[in-house]
Amino acid sequence: MKILISIISLFFISFGLGVNKESLIEIFPADFPEPTYDLEKNPLSQGAINLGRVLFYDPILSKDRSISCASCHSPYNAFAHTDHELSHGISDLIGTRNAPALFNLAWQSSFMWDGAVNHLDVQALAPLTSKSEMGEELISVISKLQNSSIYPDLFMKAFNDSVVTGEHLLKALSQFQLTLISANSKYDKVMRKEEKFTAKELTGKRLFEKNCNTCHIQPLFSNYQFKKNGLEIDSTLNDYGKFNHTKLAKDSLLFKVPSLRNLSYTFPYMHDGRFSTIREVISHYTNGITDKTAISEELKEPISLTSDEKTDLVAFLLTLNDKEFVFNKKHHYPLEILKIN
Repeated sequence: MKILISIISLFFISFGLGVNKESLIEIFPADFPEPTYDLEKNPLSQGAINLGRVLFYDPILSKDRSISCASCHSPYNAFAHTDHELSHGISDLIGTRNAPALFNLAWQSSFMWDGAVNHLDVQALAPLTSKSEMGEELISVISKLQNSSIYPDLFMKAFNDSVVTGEHLLKALSQFQLTLISANSKYDKVMRKEEKFTAKELTGKRLFEKNCNTCHIQPLFSNYQFKKNGLEIDSTLNDYGKFNHTKLAKDSLLFKVPSLRNLSYTFPYMHDGRFSTIREVISHYTNGITDKTAISEELKEPISLTSDEKTDLVAFLLTLNDKEFVFNKKHHYPLEILKIN
């Protein structure tokens, strides 16, 4: 895929493969809006991206060295977690939500299903310190990394300083995650006039734009806002979304609108993973909402679809799968980087 020149030209020394060179970061797709992430405060470099990638796959970040970021965010599932409805942590503990997919993060200004984190550079602290996830403390992680055989050198290559700091740790994780860009699905290729939709896909696109596009705005397929989606409360989890951390009545049942890209790879769906298939999700929005007082304004008008129309809508949604992103080895376990070090 041809990638557009980045918003800003960033020259850096690439230490990651042992080669010093000037390089221009060119990662942002031409038809995407301007990212919300401020790259001037954390300029991308190959060394820091490599460090973040190694950290992402290393269980050293967890208290008992059993859980890595990739344990719940597998590259083969568009960096989501499809093995379980709810994420799993150390000591076989189970979390309270389904692990969200990680891609196109540069266009998001809040994170987690409830928006409890407002910047990518600190997002990793939430799972790292959660007792039901990685169960660690930042100071302990820093100590483990400083005393390891590989990390001082990786930090030197990334930040020209072998001293491990929390800031550099978190910024490196951000840099790797910023490169997780999904923008080469069939939909994207059609928009670039490289391919064409089938008749069913085109009909599905029209149905999507009529019924879904208010919240799932193209080309990111989310507005990344928080909405009440009419799901009944799980009596075990008692999850009230954004209200859980703001304690404001107006935030009750507000959950972040996920992107619809890569749906074939990111099941189960919703914040608690209650739906296993795309058709179950569509059925919820067409005939599964019983309490019209617990939904956002966009859903108050009923959505009516015939069986054939649901099939066409699914056909369009499947064009959002980005196989090249999912199987991009540059995002997978960093064996080639570890061999060098």
